[in-house]
Amino acid sequence: MRLDEYISRDIAWCPGCGNFGIRTALMKALEELNVDPRQVVIVSGIGQAAKMPQYVGVNMFNGLHGRALPVATAIKTTNPNLLVIAESGDGCMYGEGGNHFIHTIRRNPDIVNIVHDNQVYGLTKGQASPTSLKGFKTPVQVDGVILEPFNPLAVAIALDASFVARTFIGDIEFTKDILKEAMKHKGYALVDILQPCVTFNKLNTYEWYRENTYYLKDHDPTDRELAFKRAIETEKLPLGIFYVNKNKETFEELARKGDRTPLYEYEVNFEKLKELIESKKS
Repeated sequence: MRLDEYISRDIAWCPGCGNFGIRTALMKALEELNVDPRQVVIVSGIGQAAKMPQYVGVNMFNGLHGRALPVATAIKTTNPNLLVIAESGDGCMYGEGGNHFIHTIRRNPDIVNIVHDNQVYGLTKGQASPTSLKGFKTPVQVDGVILEPFNPLAVAIALDASFVARTFIGDIEFTKDILKEAMKHKGYALVDILQPCVTFNKLNTYEWYRENTYYLKDHDPTDRELAFKRAIETEKLPLGIFYVNKNKETFEELARKGDRTPLYEYEVNFEKLKELIESKKS
């Protein structure tokens, strides 16, 4: 599969935006895994990051703000043969979609959850997002953010998510490799991707991320307690696969006990459907 087979149309992101690198890493991962684009669905919400499905030549569902995960779960449950990717920004996934984020982890559907984490709302002109650093000044938070940032990795590990990783899009090859591992993983896989917003976030730049991150080495991703300790580090942000639990059943398996036939394979019994409709009329 050639990389350019995934390219579908012109892109409207700002020059230098980290979304370009995420798109490249995603397409490279799909290409290297030799994934048939007809068997891929990308689901997103609202925002600059959520435009991604429109810029990759696979099946797509672009829905409501914060609502990508339940749709992705439903698609995977209906047709478990698909590679389902839910992706959006930190505001969409962790803010508006925070409730869905928590309960999707609990359900453990076999989907990949890519979060473009630029620590700002990049579509609605630069307000603070759930992951914005304390003190970060925006057109709305003119005196600086007063809250501590939301820690998605710590929350995910605390809820025993089956795959938790973080990367930085300044290293596209590393990000691509992490995405490949997430795609091969059976169960819910969170990949939080640190990326600059060159227009509205002048603090968390490419240089800032390079100076304030490091790669996990000699780390055992099956050690949940160690993974949690790494996830709450703030002096420098670790990059890599934090935690993996391969012993959890997926939502699709749990929901289809005793009947493994995917819903999309069922045929409609029009006679019974007609009888049901007629019975409601009387």
